[in-house]
Amino acid sequence: MVDVSKKFMKEDEFYISEIQRLKEKLPVTVVAHFYQKDEVFAMADITGDSLELAKKTIVDENEFVVFCGVAFMGESVKVMNPAKRVIMPKMACCSMATMIDGKFYDDSVKTLENYGIQKDDILPITYINSSAEIKAKVGEMGGLVCTSSNAEDIIKNGLATGKKILFVPDRCLGQNIANKMNLKSSIIGVDSQEDITESVIICYDGFCSVHQLFVPEDVDFYREKYPEIKVAVHPECDPKVVAKADFVGSTSQLIKYVDELPKEQKVVVGTEYNLVNRMREENTFVLSSSKPECPTMNETTLEDLYRTLKSIEDNAPFYEVSVDENVIKNAKLSLERMLALK
Repeated sequence: MVDVSKKFMKEDEFYISEIQRLKEKLPVTVVAHFYQKDEVFAMADITGDSLELAKKTIVDENEFVVFCGVAFMGESVKVMNPAKRVIMPKMACCSMATMIDGKFYDDSVKTLENYGIQKDDILPITYINSSAEIKAKVGEMGGLVCTSSNAEDIIKNGLATGKKILFVPDRCLGQNIANKMNLKSSIIGVDSQEDITESVIICYDGFCSVHQLFVPEDVDFYREKYPEIKVAVHPECDPKVVAKADFVGSTSQLIKYVDELPKEQKVVVGTEYNLVNRMREENTFVLSSSKPECPTMNETTLEDLYRTLKSIEDNAPFYEVSVDENVIKNAKLSLERMLALK
């Protein structure tokens, strides 16, 4: 990926120097998701997509994890390692994760029961982009978590139980996996009772606000302008966009795909702007006429990171992640079931 160190502004120098000093002094590990701003991303000790970060932070030995991302990510670390103190520079919320809460989840299960589907015949799978509360609900029903990189494997494993899959909260990821596997899917609250009862994968009606910015016409525009261009998109994109792509993959998979293309091969990428902007500099385009930047992922600044580390130095950390013990118990089950399959 592109070296982002050249992009720092002069006014950032103080924060960079102080962050480096505090990292050397304190028992902290700074973690950043791929969608973070360049300057914040460059300060992290651990970077990656949701699955990579979930795995790496579990085994981290420092007392504190400072997580530059959104709230559900910090919660996942706390669930998997309750003794860890997880601090977030900004308690930012993922818009997709906030589309479902415990009541909406329970209502979805009740809807399926009203349609004649027994609760014991439902296997819930939640995308990692969900709260600890939802992960706990899923874990309590015998379900598990998935990420965009392992969703197909998780769903295949789930289908082996003979149960219907209730996939929450991202309808697009659920539908795209179903389409890839030639399975019937439907959306609660959108499709008819008949469609839902006949479906193998039943999706909650949630979505990523950033990946919804990409439309089929964007793909058509680049195909017309550059006939030989490759189109690579994230599976959170609308199925109509995914159907037109040459490659579909998670953030890590997109990076690998683009990196392995010949330098002269043009490629347009449909995912969050900061990630695309850090890819190779030549012949790489963003699949949108607007800037597809996640507003909540981009809330965290260098100043926020500095103030967070300083608060730890002052023995007064703020924005510390706290999760109820009962929620931890059941949410951990759903995460452990995912990790056990990898």
